[in-house]
Amino acid sequence: MRLCTILLGLLLTVGIARAETNEVRIAQQTSAAFLQFNVMKHMGLIEKHAAALGVPDVKVSFAVFNGSDAQNQALLSGAVDIVSGGPPGLMVLWAKTFGTAQEVRGVSNIVYLPWKLNTRNPNVRSIRDFTDDDRIAMPGVKMSSQAVVLQMAAAKIWGDAEYDRFDKLGVAMSPADATAGLLSGGSAFNSAFTVPPFQDIQLKNPAIHTVLDSRDVIGNAAGSVAWTSKKFHDGNPKVYRAVVEALKEATAFVNAHRREAVEFYAADTAAKVNVDEVVQIMSQPGITFDVTPHGQLQWATFMGRVGKWKVQATSWKDLFWPEIWDLDGS
Repeated sequence: MRLCTILLGLLLTVGIARAETNEVRIAQQTSAAFLQFNVMKHMGLIEKHAAALGVPDVKVSFAVFNGSDAQNQALLSGAVDIVSGGPPGLMVLWAKTFGTAQEVRGVSNIVYLPWKLNTRNPNVRSIRDFTDDDRIAMPGVKMSSQAVVLQMAAAKIWGDAEYDRFDKLGVAMSPADATAGLLSGGSAFNSAFTVPPFQDIQLKNPAIHTVLDSRDVIGNAAGSVAWTSKKFHDGNPKVYRAVVEALKEATAFVNAHRREAVEFYAADTAAKVNVDEVVQIMSQPGITFDVTPHGQLQWATFMGRVGKWKVQATSWKDLFWPEIWDLDGS
């Protein structure tokens, strides 16, 4: 009888181990705002932590996306497991899936950094000066982080009723392509709202200047987060924990070894980047790599107030899975 009990226990253990996935598919974007993903890829950190937790031989793959919309579609379809982007990308999907079997929540924060709306139009000194003839390249129209910051800025000036007055000027484009077009001067748009290091590269051209800094709208809450589905979170507790621990280790590595992290990024990106330049840009004051979510309710409150959804978060913990609830978030 005792032997049968032991054998049953072993069989149950094997069954639990097999229930964990042996593959993690990560969607990442093209900017240096996601250095932890480059570090995790090159150092095999998810594989390392999964093995330590009893799930060996996990295969991790990375796919590049531009903007949160395509990533969210891939997450809901089951094509990827972990996605990343600005807080609005998480929150729109959180609100859409809240309380359902497809529920989506955040894994952790990734980085805090300013976004700058730059233009080559000498007549535009503030967002008040934009006309219907202007066009603004950004990662996504209406729901990208940059689009929402511009909506927040518009609401502060003209009221919530006109928060979306600049949506019609948006042109969806990757930061790299937006930068190339803005610098060429011959594109169908004359402004770009992107991310470091691209916004800083743009400003090296004396014909380009900044119209709006995200810090003037939302303080230091601008940045990026990672998120995943309830299915992946609940179905793979050990592998999910490995992802969280890998993000924490990668964040510590980025903060201690910024140049090596940027070298990983340079090796992964299709854009031609100067490593020294990117290291300098990504080491500026105001850029902080940190897994702790801060300022998340600012985003959620605004987006709920202007009617982007009906569900409202009352705490940052509503938006993130419990594994990081011990952090001092907001």
